[in-house]
Amino acid sequence: MRILQPADWSKPRGFSHGVAVDGPGRWIVLAGQTGGDEKGEYQPDMAGQVAVALRRIIRLLAEAGAGPEHIVRLSWYLTSRREYEAASAGIGAAWRETLGRNFPPSTLLYIDGLVDARAKVEIEVTAFVPNV
Repeated sequence: MRILQPADWSKPRGFSHGVAVDGPGRWIVLAGQTGGDEKGEYQPDMAGQVAVALRRIIRLLAEAGAGPEHIVRLSWYLTSRREYEAASAGIGAAWRETLGRNFPPSTLLYIDGLVDARAKVEIEVTAFVPNV
């Protein structure tokens, strides 16, 4: 995968503008993952829910023989701009713990609510694993 970064554009923080994928491989598409754990319980805060959602994503990618380095797109659905901005330190820590220094293209949308009213975040993932 090649990060798309025009030389005259400022480098984004925490994401990439795009990636180019060449060659044969496998696509992995994950349904939106919320911050609910295996028992269906939710952390009360945005950072806690993001951490759970990211760990779920890593677990699903591992099931497909992939890792965070294979993510080519993230779509975030968030229920509160205020909570998201207030949780930036905790979200950053959760990101480093799960995704490391990978910053794939991302879209963040603020929405009125999710299917489970306790959910504050849902993250969709597209990944690509090249054939080696």
